[in-house]
Amino acid sequence: MCFPVGYAAVFIVPVLSCRPNEYKTNDGQCCPMCNKGRVVRKDCTVYAGTQCRFCDLGTFMNQPNGLYNCFPCTSCDTGHGLFVKQNCTATTDTVCDVLNGYYCKDLTDSNGCSLTEKHSQCAAGQRIKEPGTSRSDTVCEDCQPGFFSKDGVSCTAWKVCSNTQIKVKGSSTSDVVCGRTSSQHYFVFLPFLLCSVAFASLVTG
Repeated sequence: MCFPVGYAAVFIVPVLSCRPNEYKTNDGQCCPMCNKGRVVRKDCTVYAGTQCRFCDLGTFMNQPNGLYNCFPCTSCDTGHGLFVKQNCTATTDTVCDVLNGYYCKDLTDSNGCSLTEKHSQCAAGQRIKEPGTSRSDTVCEDCQPGFFSKDGVSCTAWKVCSNTQIKVKGSSTSDVVCGRTSSQHYFVFLPFLLCSVAFASLVTG
């Protein structure tokens, strides 16, 4: 139907609405959908219903549809910290999960993971406060005063120097070094030197 408007005409075309279990073809007709695990091989006609085909190996379809191609199965890349938790089927996609040493940054609807990152390594002078899991990163914290860490795993108390002086002070990344200072060595050596000189004088005298 059309109505004249000046020198132009406006055409009113009814919008075809398909039922929930139907899909609209390229030529605008409604056809029955294919079930999960299948896609359209040939659209329906006046004389025949929709012809469906099974998904090929390595593809899937997880919903009733009017599509002509199945979805490719997800690949779990071990090089990116993923492994296959559940294999792909004709009706479900692959479910990936996280390898040790990684945590998930993007969870999927099927309780799987699509993106990972390596656990953070705590630096020297820090310790692991909370170890990383498959769903969370490592939490680090600085060593308290009087403690040190060389490997970033745990903090160790500085060595206590007894009856000696501290030769090298401790830090957050290194332990205290105990030992006598150079002046102490000098004063210990001086009496020995004087005794040696006196003994030599007696012998030569």
